[in-house]
Amino acid sequence: MIPTLKRANVLIGAWLLLAIGACTPRVEVAAPEKPITINLNVKIDHEIRLKVDKDLDQVLSKDSGLF
Repeated sequence: MIPTLKRANVLIGAWLLLAIGACTPRVEVAAPEKPITINLNVKIDHEIRLKVDKDLDQVLSKDSGLF
């Protein structure tokens, strides 16, 4: 009777391992079908700010007579 109980435990253990192995998640890495596009619509107003700063330097200079 003991050998059949041992055999049943082995079969149950094997069944559990098979069931657990079948439930593992699968991760798949694949390249996209369409190419990746990066939209670079950037507004740069640095030049405008430099012109304003230069104009302000002229207005606030010591030679302007403002102060």
